[in-house]
Amino acid sequence: MKADLHVHSTYSDGSDSVEEVLNQARQQGVTHLSFVDHDTVDGAQETLELGQRAGINVIPGIEISAYDFKRNRKVHVLGYAINTSAPAIRALCEPLLARRHAHSMWQMERIAKAGNAIDYNSVANLAHPGNTIYKQHIMAHLTDAPFSSPIYQTLYRSLFKGDGPAAGDIVYADAFDAVRAIKEDGGLAVVAHPGQLDSYDLISELVEIGLDGIERNHPDHDPTDHSKIDELARKYELFFTGGSDYHGSFGTHVMIGSQDSDLSNDDIFLQLCKRKMKEHW
Repeated sequence: MKADLHVHSTYSDGSDSVEEVLNQARQQGVTHLSFVDHDTVDGAQETLELGQRAGINVIPGIEISAYDFKRNRKVHVLGYAINTSAPAIRALCEPLLARRHAHSMWQMERIAKAGNAIDYNSVANLAHPGNTIYKQHIMAHLTDAPFSSPIYQTLYRSLFKGDGPAAGDIVYADAFDAVRAIKEDGGLAVVAHPGQLDSYDLISELVEIGLDGIERNHPDHDPTDHSKIDELARKYELFFTGGSDYHGSFGTHVMIGSQDSDLSNDDIFLQLCKRKMKEHW
């Protein structure tokens, strides 16, 4: 088995359609894939159907944009093998998506007032089939420069960081509510890339309400992160997961399936996902 449990599509802030992501995964020999689009399960049924046609085992997933209000830090929570009707997740995330979309509309207005030509309909088309506009869609409308290029990064910082006209953020979901919603919808809850967002201190607290795992293999993690995660996983008997965090051209260049290594309990986690999916259907 070769798994990538962290990819994004056009249902949130990825540049590639579900079909395009699946084609790339198949070319890389990936056998198990999870689309974890931010705060939405709208694409879950399509990913399952197209995955079956492509001969890839798709695990329904989500990445909830959450917050550690005790430490004032963002924390992302992954959910796997969820019931795709996901009533608890939808109840938590739909207001979050509405806030994000409204904030993006405000950002576009501010960017236009700052002298940048911007067309709402063109940006909305870039977000399709998703119904929420992200900064990535606004940036794709403003520049053809690659994500990692100095031109792109300079423009991004000038607009969305510091004193930029579109700086600021929305209120995210509470991390504890994110874990509870995933568990209520029959899924497995995993803290995403704790090294990227410094989520380590929160993990012991989330374990108390049912956290199942930690994302170990991620492009932003280094050997120090791996050691920290290994220790936490042993201490709290948590699963490891890994994924590329693929966003296509809307993110850093990374190959799908590139993080599938050194996950000693990866197969056990995948088998548990399979059993949970059978329970749902």
